[in-house]
Amino acid sequence: MHTHIIPEKLPRWTEQFGYGNFIHLEHHRPGFARMMQGGRFFREIEQNCWDPELRISDYQKFDTQVQVICTIPVMFSYDAKPLDCLEVSMFLNDHIAEICNKYPKNYVGLGTVPMQDAELAVKELERMKTLGLKGIQIGSNINDKNLNEPQFYPIWEACERLDLAIMIHPWNMMGKSQMEKYWLPWLVGMPAETSRAICSLIFGGILEKYPKVRFNFSHASGSFLATIGRVEHGFNCRPDLVAIDNPINPRDYLGKFWTDCITHDARMLEYVLEMQGSKKVCLGSDYPFPLGDLEIGHFITEMNLPESTVEDIFCNSTLEWLNMSKEDFL
Repeated sequence: MHTHIIPEKLPRWTEQFGYGNFIHLEHHRPGFARMMQGGRFFREIEQNCWDPELRISDYQKFDTQVQVICTIPVMFSYDAKPLDCLEVSMFLNDHIAEICNKYPKNYVGLGTVPMQDAELAVKELERMKTLGLKGIQIGSNINDKNLNEPQFYPIWEACERLDLAIMIHPWNMMGKSQMEKYWLPWLVGMPAETSRAICSLIFGGILEKYPKVRFNFSHASGSFLATIGRVEHGFNCRPDLVAIDNPINPRDYLGKFWTDCITHDARMLEYVLEMQGSKKVCLGSDYPFPLGDLEIGHFITEMNLPESTVEDIFCNSTLEWLNMSKEDFL
C-alpha cells in the first residue's frame, strides 16, 4: 500500500511556468534517469520507478500481486502557484489512472492535489474520483503549516464525502538545513514529521470532526507509536497546552487509523501490532527506493506470526483502508 512511481517523461515545468525548481528527468543512460530539480541534481532513479511491467515482475519475486502507487513526495509542488500545482497534479493523476486502468489486477492509485488551495484541491479530488483513484497521498505538513489548520477542513470533508482514503507521507522535514550530514533528514526528520502529522490531527480534533476519513501513516507511524507514552504524559501533565482543542487522550486513537509495516525490525513490528492491532497495519514497501523494504514483507514471513495476522498485514488491512475487496483482484 506504499510504493512510488513517476512518469517516464515529464514536462519542463520550470521553463513553462517561468519560475521554481520543478522536477524533470534526464535519461542519461539506458534504464536510468537523473531527477533534476530545476538545474540541480536531486537523485538518480532506475527504470523500475516508471516501468509498470518491470515493477509487476519485481513484485512477483515476492509473491505480491498488487501495488498501491502514488507519486514521489518531491513532486507535490505545494510551494508553487496553486493553478500551476493543479496542472502538475492533474498530469501525475492522469498517469497513475492510466496505469491502473491498463493493469487493474496489479495497480491501485492514490492521487495528489494542490493542498495549498482547498478549493482547487476539492475539485481535483472530485475529478480523481471519476478517474477511479482510491485516495490521495499528502505531505506531513503543507508549506510548514500543520494539518489541523482550518484551511484544510474542506479537503477532509471532501475525502469523507467521496470515500477517498488518505496516506500521509513525511516530507519537507523540519530542521533539514541543520542536519544535512549523515542523511539525517531521512533517518531522523522523517519519523519526526510523521509524528508531527499524527499529533496535529489528534490534538487539533480532526479525527473527531471527520471520523469517516481513513488516514494511513507511512513508515509504521514514524516516531509516534514509539513515543506514545511521552505524548500521553504531556497530554496529562500539561492539558493547558496540549488538550486545548481536543480533550480526548491520544492513546484512545490507537487502532483508529492505519499505518504501514515498514519498521525494518521484527521486534518493532511486534510492538506496532500490539499497539494498533493487525487489522490496522498494512504491507508497505516504499518501493523502489533503497530506504524501503525492497524484499516486500519477507521478514514478516519469518516472524512466526499467526496466519490470520499475516493475512491482515498482507491484504485485509489495505483492502479495508481502501474500501475494496479481494474480488476486485481475482
